Amino acid sequence: MKRSLDWRDLQFFLAVARSGSLSEAGRLLGVDHATVGRHIVSLETSVGKTLFERHLRGYALTRYGEDLLTTAEAMDREATLLAQVTGPAHGLTGTVRINALEGFASFFLASRIGSLLVDNPALTLEILTIQQIVALSRRQADIAITVTPSEDDRFVCEKLTPYYLCVYATRSYLDREKPIKKPDDFSSHLFSGYVDEMIFMRELDYLGHLGVSRKMVRLQNSSVQAQMEAACSGLCMAVLPTFVAATRPELVSVLPQQVRLERNYWLITRVEEQASVRISQLCSFIRNEVKKGESLFRL
Repeated sequence: MKRSLDWRDLQFFLAVARSGSLSEAGRLLGVDHATVGRHIVSLETSVGKTLFERHLRGYALTRYGEDLLTTAEAMDREATLLAQVTGPAHGLTGTVRINALEGFASFFLASRIGSLLVDNPALTLEILTIQQIVALSRRQADIAITVTPSEDDRFVCEKLTPYYLCVYATRSYLDREKPIKKPDDFSSHLFSGYVDEMIFMRELDYLGHLGVSRKMVRLQNSSVQAQMEAACSGLCMAVLPTFVAATRPELVSVLPQQVRLERNYWLITRVEEQASVRISQLCSFIRNEVKKGESLFRL
């Protein structure tokens, strides 16, 4: 005899269907993969059908699973709307993963996120800065903060703020090396920058934009922090966001009136997450913090 459906089992079913794995579903729900597996077995017993095909690369929905997904998602939307009306009883819960460029994550967001955690003691935030290998489409993150808007209609993109970048060096470097009177003079100077194959967005190819040869980028890495530290040591120059460079008084901008790059930060979420209380409140928090810190991005 089939048992009645347990809403908790359906929540685990939705997490696995959306993420494609027990471990990722467990991360989203704040439990271990074995717990997720038990709920899936319980649900399959209740409906008397196999809902997932197990593969080495993850879990794929069967035809019965796809049919149930439509119903479960409708129930989830109704539950989310109810939660929005009544408000969460104990604040936001679970885990939200934010994928952001290192400059924004490390030099802006990380120092401001504390109040959100204090107000929501059951909430866990994961902030990743390895954007080139993280995809919202594969549910490897819940929110992305990037410099390139998506044209995929599965996502909602909104512009957070413009920000600016300049060339920086220490005074000792500038006194020691060839004088820089015009942008063309950059071509004879040593730079720290991104590893060539890790420039995964053209908006991050700052040195290419300035016409600096890659042969002069002799210290390459994947971290804006490391690039800044190299410049601070007096070894070389680096192109840095102005709000990042402002944290190191030993750095001075070089030809700031002639060389000032503008980029935009974009906030990206999945369309299907628009009804999620956790995601909408977290996005509101990020927007508000950016608005309060607006002057930092316009240095």
